[in-house]
Amino acid sequence: MRVTDGMLVTNFLNNYHNNLEKLQKNQNMLSTGKKISRPSDDPVAVATSLRIRTDMARNDAYTKNADYAKSWLDITDSALNQLGDLLQRTRELAVQGANGTLTQADMQKMANEIEQLKAQMIQVGNTQYNGRYIFAGFKTTTQPFSEDNNSYNGDNGLIEFEVGAGGNKIAVNVPGDKVFDVDLTGTSQLLVMMDNLKSALDSGDHQAVSNLIVDVDKQMENVLAVRAEVGAKSNRIDLIQNRLQDDNYNFTALLSKSEDADLAQVITNLKMDENVYRASLAAGARIMQPSLIDFLR
Repeated sequence: MRVTDGMLVTNFLNNYHNNLEKLQKNQNMLSTGKKISRPSDDPVAVATSLRIRTDMARNDAYTKNADYAKSWLDITDSALNQLGDLLQRTRELAVQGANGTLTQADMQKMANEIEQLKAQMIQVGNTQYNGRYIFAGFKTTTQPFSEDNNSYNGDNGLIEFEVGAGGNKIAVNVPGDKVFDVDLTGTSQLLVMMDNLKSALDSGDHQAVSNLIVDVDKQMENVLAVRAEVGAKSNRIDLIQNRLQDDNYNFTALLSKSEDADLAQVITNLKMDENVYRASLAAGARIMQPSLIDFLR
C-alpha cells in the first residue's frame, strides 16, 4: 500500500482530535466532579442514576409525611395531656365535694371551677393544627365541640399518611368521639359528667358528688388509654423517620458511586492525556519533514 502525504495528514488529524477529545472529557469531569455529562457517556450508569433519583424523590415524600405525622401526633399528645390534667383537677374537686363538712358556699365555689374546667376541656377538644381541628375526624374544618351543648360535630374518620413503600400508612388523628366518650346519640358523656358534677355541687348533694367520682375515674382511664395509643404511634414514627434517614444516606452513597468522578484517577488521566496531546502536537509539527522538495534543492 502506498502511503501518501494526504494519508499522513488525515491520520494525524484523526489522532489529534481523539487525543483532544479525551483531554476535554477529563477536564470536564474535573471541573464538574461528575463522570457522566450526557447519556451516551454511560447508558447503564445513567439508567441506574435515574432509578436512584426516583427512589430518593419518593423517600423525600415519605420523610415529609412522617415529619407532618410526628407533628400532628405531638400536638395530639399535648392536648391529651392537658385534658388529663383537667380531669385530675376535676377528681380532686369531686373528692373534696364529697366531704360532708363543706359549706354550701364552698360547694358553690367548686361548682364554678368545674364550669371553667369544662369550658377549658371544650377548648382542648377544639385544638387546631395547621388550621385543621385534630379531634374532628375527617371534618377537619368543622369545630367539633361548642359550649352551647354537649354534642359532637365531627365524625370517626381516621386520617392516614403514607410513610413507606407498599402502602405503609399510619393514622395520625384520634376522633373526638373516642376521646370525649361520645355515645350513639352524638352526646359526649365526659361533658355530661361535668354538668352532672356541677349540678351536684350546686345543690350541695355530697352523696351525688361522691357517686360521680367513679365516672371521673372512667373518663381519666379512657384519656390515658387514648394517650398510650398516640404514644405508641409516635414511637413508630420515630423508627420510621430513622429508617427513612438511613435510606436517604444509602441512596446518596449509591448515587455518588454512579455519578461522581474519582478525582484522583481523573487528575492522573488528565496528566497522561496532556502528555499524549503535547506529543501529538510535536509529532504533527514534524510531518512531511523532510519532503521530496528538500532533496531536490
